[in-house]
Amino acid sequence: MTVAAAPIASVPPLAARARAVGGSPVRDILAVIARPEVINFAGGLPAPELFDREGVADAFRHVLEETPGRALQYATTEGEPDLRERLARRMSVRGLPTDADDLLVTTGSQQGLSLLATALVDAGDTVLVEEPCYLAALQVFGLAGARIVAVPGDADGPDPEALAELVVRERPKLLYTVPTFQNPTGRTLPAERRAALASVAARHGLWIVEDDPYGELRYDGERVPWIAAHPDARDRTVLLGSFSKVMAPGLRLGWLRAPAELRRACVVAKQAADLHTPTVNQLAAARYLAVSDLDAHVARVAAVYRERRDAMLAGLPDALPEGSAWGRPEGGMFLWARLPETYDTAALLPRVVREDVAYVPGAPFHSGEPDRSTLRLCFVTQTPEEIAEGLRRLGRGLGAGA
Repeated sequence: MTVAAAPIASVPPLAARARAVGGSPVRDILAVIARPEVINFAGGLPAPELFDREGVADAFRHVLEETPGRALQYATTEGEPDLRERLARRMSVRGLPTDADDLLVTTGSQQGLSLLATALVDAGDTVLVEEPCYLAALQVFGLAGARIVAVPGDADGPDPEALAELVVRERPKLLYTVPTFQNPTGRTLPAERRAALASVAARHGLWIVEDDPYGELRYDGERVPWIAAHPDARDRTVLLGSFSKVMAPGLRLGWLRAPAELRRACVVAKQAADLHTPTVNQLAAARYLAVSDLDAHVARVAAVYRERRDAMLAGLPDALPEGSAWGRPEGGMFLWARLPETYDTAALLPRVVREDVAYVPGAPFHSGEPDRSTLRLCFVTQTPEEIAEGLRRLGRGLGAGA
């Protein structure tokens, strides 16, 4: 007798948030252009030849030889006390009085964003962002089920009057901003604009999430104080920091400075996510800060990056179509350009990639109506000679694109 096979039922679907939020367009592009002959202006990768490989290796050797039991063991969720103490000292010296207990060590500052979304954002809540906005922040808030609304702005960042109107109308939970050498535009908010945003947050009741992964990479001008240091914002600003751009991204070490109640909520969220950031990485970073001069290392890196920025600025007039415009970032890793409105940089990208060069189209950085004529270029990964050649290739790829 033949027994009929039992019907196979389909598995339940993915969560709605997973179906609704796509992957990172930048990472999708990087997967396509992994060929070594491609000059890659698309990624946001620090220059690997500038990593302090010996200093980092010595730090790991020390902690594994001297304290292996501690280095390879579980640790507290908040982070290693020595690392938090050294981070607090660095922040205090830079004008923001900070205690070790004010900080939560995170697995990269990207995790800090995710923890904040878990702690602050319910599905349907409104989150305000600058326009254009860091792509992975849009992903985080999208996965949290937030309604993302862009704040109108200008070359100096989000407009305070527009922000005040949106806070009254939308009742948002937070404003997310990268005020120093922003990704993707490279712009820096002046001190006056930062004070005005802090004032709006104080008057109307709003969290400010201030993301600062690039702030130490300054090439020109004077350092601008953090929004978190402004008196109006001290009790309502979360400051995110990272070692990714100044030490090494592979360490996956970031930190979050927040008022006590919100920080405790983020600690609980982190316990649910990964228990704690890898102990050995934290101890190695603390050892590095104890015996190496991170500021001197950053100064050496910044000197090289300044040359690379200048090489890109020098080559752009010949590479981009007539009528294009671009900024001159005082630091960071990115340059933002706008081509004439007849150009669609997403549609043009395959043609450009055939010239063995790549950029990131600007449209995905917009939460509202995209500006399809924009693009982001990263200038820190290639040498000045490679940048010059890459821009020649870019000019060829864009030449017939109008």
